[in-house]
Amino acid sequence: MAKAATAAKTDAELTLGPIVSSAHLASGAMPVLSELEFGMILLDHAFERWMVRCMAAAGVPDLSPLDVLVLHTIAHRDRAKRVADICLVLNIEDTHLVTYSLKKLDGHNLLVSSKRGSEKTVGLTAKGEKVVQRYRKVREALLVQSVKSAGMDEKRLSEIAALMRALSGHYDQAARAAASL
Repeated sequence: MAKAATAAKTDAELTLGPIVSSAHLASGAMPVLSELEFGMILLDHAFERWMVRCMAAAGVPDLSPLDVLVLHTIAHRDRAKRVADICLVLNIEDTHLVTYSLKKLDGHNLLVSSKRGSEKTVGLTAKGEKVVQRYRKVREALLVQSVKSAGMDEKRLSEIAALMRALSGHYDQAARAAASL
């Protein structure tokens, strides 16, 4: 009994540090960065699950998160894209990953290929456009409405998105530096 009493902490004694997945990384000079990284890990996995399930609800059940991202990138601004364009926008170094996604999407008859000069480009077929629009409708109904009803400030979300894009540059630079070690 005495052991249980000493093990239990009162609310005043209970203080939480940053919520992290790797305390050894949070023990350095900037623990908040580890907290941010853990948040990004959770958000990334939830976002990937969402994309796959939303696409399944839109009628294409067997796509990976990357396949969904590639499809939406191709749909962006209703212009045909080169593989290099898709890789640049999505910050993907390995072009074969995008090429594999393009083959999968083409297998579902969602893409049409054409030439721009000597380069191959891809755009959406009518079926691809319908799928993207169904995805958009499901997203609006299930995700956008939920986020709006939670009272999230759109300006603040935009600021967070800008911060995330800026941080991606720091991670890219650090990755280049680590590759040279």
